[in-house]
Amino acid sequence: MTKAADNASTDHAESPTGRFILAGLYMIAGCAHLLFPAAFLSITPDWVPFPAEVIAFTGLCEIAGAIGLTTERLRRSAGICLALYAVCVFPANIKHAIDDLGSTAAALGWWYHLPRLALQPVIVWWALLAGKVTRWPLPASH
Repeated sequence: MTKAADNASTDHAESPTGRFILAGLYMIAGCAHLLFPAAFLSITPDWVPFPAEVIAFTGLCEIAGAIGLTTERLRRSAGICLALYAVCVFPANIKHAIDDLGSTAAALGWWYHLPRLALQPVIVWWALLAGKVTRWPLPASH
């Protein structure tokens, strides 16, 4: 197979659709952090210093990461940073689940929290894939 034919056979794996969906989700989340900080402050662990400022900073990081994913020159760095971000916010997701499920008036149930917690590694992988840091489990490009 020629190099051109080989590249053509893997082009579908590098479709920008997934990258733009992830960028859009991070853009929405980042804007939500800035517009509705109270919702995020309520799930921030007590050990986080300056929680209001951290919420605003994380919103800006999500927006910057979303923009980075859509920019060829910044894509790899954005993918790495968004993957690290997803790991760093995992304690807040756990706290949210514990607080909500431990409440007698749980607004959200296991139907929300279990997939959210279970899919966190997928979000980490997706950011790395979108940033072209990894191709796993896709075929290696030549």
